Amino acid sequence: MNMPLRKATIAGTGSYVPDRVVTNQFFDELYKKDIGTFLREQRNIRERRWMAPEQSTSDLILPAAEKAMKAAGITAADLDLIIVSTDTPDFLSPSTASVVQYKLGATKAGTFDLNTACAGFVTALDVASKYIAVDRKYQNILVVGAYAMSKWLNLEDYKIATLFADGASACIVRPTESGGILDSELWTEGLYHDYMGIYAGGSAQPVTHEVIENKKHLLSFPKRIPPETNGIHWPRLTHKVLDRLGKTPQDIKHFFITQFNVQSIYETMDKLNVPRERALYVMDKYGYTGSASIGFCVDQAVQEKRLKKGDLCFFIGSGGGMSMAIVAMEWGYDT
Repeated sequence: MNMPLRKATIAGTGSYVPDRVVTNQFFDELYKKDIGTFLREQRNIRERRWMAPEQSTSDLILPAAEKAMKAAGITAADLDLIIVSTDTPDFLSPSTASVVQYKLGATKAGTFDLNTACAGFVTALDVASKYIAVDRKYQNILVVGAYAMSKWLNLEDYKIATLFADGASACIVRPTESGGILDSELWTEGLYHDYMGIYAGGSAQPVTHEVIENKKHLLSFPKRIPPETNGIHWPRLTHKVLDRLGKTPQDIKHFFITQFNVQSIYETMDKLNVPRERALYVMDKYGYTGSASIGFCVDQAVQEKRLKKGDLCFFIGSGGGMSMAIVAMEWGYDT
């Protein structure tokens, strides 16, 4: 009861994208207009990956999880908990995490799904760190961000269909003696809960023939979230966490930010008065992969050996709801 709280760190990362490459040219030809120039210049998107018809979200997760476990030097038998952050699950019920546990053979791991839309990876990272902090039964936690949005796209709406893609990212969270996750902040502006999402399939709007005919079961943006929202709140929440840590924006070496709109990332970097190069960018290769996108950035940074032990990293997630999450972490090893 009197043991000190433990810190949590990321010990291994992994990611996976499906085989099918969908370039901007696909949409130019589909809609018979120049979509690619806007996507390339304003969103930094050149191509994205879409899953095969027979694939499910859990199928995307498995290879990402296996890579993360291998990097952390563990097997599925070592997992104590699996947290899957997704808003495109295999089923409405049961959890996708339970499917992943079965497919991995992680027989001793507890499981649950977490849905804060595209803020999910950072939220799950925060939750995992708190399990590590207070309960010594937990030594290895698999945190996953997964997105299979191609199956919920309305191809008649080019403004939406051209942005979204599929993939999964994963990390292993475990205790650390020093550094690790230092602080976090969750924030929601629930006013925007009906501005973008998949609004059929739950208790508010069951799926009916009429719903399907009118394509209300697909991703939609019924209202327009003010475009400046992320550019206002990402810097505000970053400063809030920095103030508690006694740090400045210049102390942050790496920013891993939701990859929805590159202009919002640029705006955030500029407002914080830090070089834009301190943020990682993966939209050019993967399009928008929702809750998987931040994990993609982290895994890319690891693969490119950008991270050094002691680097201050900020994970900034943002998604429908409107939900936002920030985690500050001192990186634990040289990549």
